[in-house]
Amino acid sequence: MYRKYGKTNEMVSVLGFGCMRLPIIGNDPTNIDDEKAMNMIRYAIDAGVNYVDTAYPYHGTGFTHGGASEPFVAKALKNGYRERVKLATKLPSWLIKTRSDMDRYLDEQLERLETKTIDFYLVHSLNADVWPVLKEVGITEFLDQAIKDGKIKYAGFSFHDQVGLFKEIVDYYDWSFCQIQYNYLDEAYQAGKEGLEYAATKGLGIAVMEPLRGGNLANLPKEAQDIVDQAEMKRTSAEWALRWVWNHPEVSVVLSGMTAMDHVIENIKVAQEAQANSLTTKEVKIIDEVKILFKEKIKVNCTACQYCMPCPAGINIPGCFSAYNDYSVFDAAPEVKQRYGILSKLASPASKCVECGKCEGHCPQGIAIRKELKNVKELFE
Repeated sequence: MYRKYGKTNEMVSVLGFGCMRLPIIGNDPTNIDDEKAMNMIRYAIDAGVNYVDTAYPYHGTGFTHGGASEPFVAKALKNGYRERVKLATKLPSWLIKTRSDMDRYLDEQLERLETKTIDFYLVHSLNADVWPVLKEVGITEFLDQAIKDGKIKYAGFSFHDQVGLFKEIVDYYDWSFCQIQYNYLDEAYQAGKEGLEYAATKGLGIAVMEPLRGGNLANLPKEAQDIVDQAEMKRTSAEWALRWVWNHPEVSVVLSGMTAMDHVIENIKVAQEAQANSLTTKEVKIIDEVKILFKEKIKVNCTACQYCMPCPAGINIPGCFSAYNDYSVFDAAPEVKQRYGILSKLASPASKCVECGKCEGHCPQGIAIRKELKNVKELFE
């Protein structure tokens, strides 16, 4: 269940606990259900998971201030649990304008997490907009000093842009690890398979986010389910997706944003059994068939990461795209239109978009959100 993490001397569990989608009470993302979430995290740690991943804005209402995730993780890791895990969090790169900003946010995060040292510190969500700024204000000097001062043990980065920039960033600094989006629908997306293999040749540990593509790969349409059901080994849709990622020996840890205890139990079971290069040639071909089917049906490449939220006009953007995709994937099922109707009562409908473009500046997938919301409006309204 453990793999060596790149240039570090650490062994990490192949399953990491991602704290971006913890269970909440009601519709307030900042109102984490402490009891449920704490039980989930501690159950996972007791079962052998030793990698806990959070970030400055997770479970917040925007990107300009800290969310509720880091303080919650501090609570969850009390009573001896902190000593049993490798803790990962991320520098909010989009808020950095000066060298002093980096020091200030790191110190704030250490306080919020109630820890003296962050094991794995990532520069969050690197892209073509923030990377030049970070280089100019001295990101490498900051990371070197933070390691020297003992505030962080290892430096890495998470990435949301094109593979050419990914390679440039890999070569710019002596990173210990990186974090990329990777699943069987995203082999040619962002860093993709090319970036995965490039980072591995440079000795970096690789953490994978969105292995289930925002949950989409855990709920296959009937045609896709019929394909996987032909396999001799019966598995859930989520298990197929996770095993496909773990089948890559380059991958060190897979981050799963688990929202319920049954997700934790299933993921741990799969993690205990999954091995690199364990899928048969026939099983890989089955996934290839599913990939073709999915790509033909999905309209918007949204993973529901919530980076586009909150919308100034009150639109639930991921919810809109989820309904739009499901309407296509599930063959115009009438319940999807009903779901959109309910969504439009809880939040503003797609037609309320004022085209400010704020969401597109934060979207890791590079989606033309304003254009796609017009398509959602025409279909459902």
